[in-house]
Amino acid sequence: MTSQYRAVFDAEIVFSNGGGLQAQDFRVDVPDNTISAEEVGRLFVASLDLLMTESATVHNLRFIEEPHKGTRGGPGDTRRS
Repeated sequence: MTSQYRAVFDAEIVFSNGGGLQAQDFRVDVPDNTISAEEVGRLFVASLDLLMTESATVHNLRFIEEPHKGTRGGPGDTRRS
C-alpha cells in the first residue's frame, strides 16, 4: 500500500473584507510529503471553504505519515462542487 501523508502546521489567514483567522497544529491530507507551504495553504483554505481569503501563510510545516481523513479539496476528496 502506498504511504499517505498529512501536513501539520500553524497558519494565519487574512480576509479581504477585514479580520483574520489563526490555526495551530492544523492537519490536512496531502498527496505527498514534498508539497510547498503555499500548496498546503491552498488546501487549508479549501478544506474550510473560506471565502474572501486575501492571504494564507503557513508556519512550522511538517509532514507525518498518517492515513488520509478526507480533507475537503485534498487528494482523497471525491465530492463534486
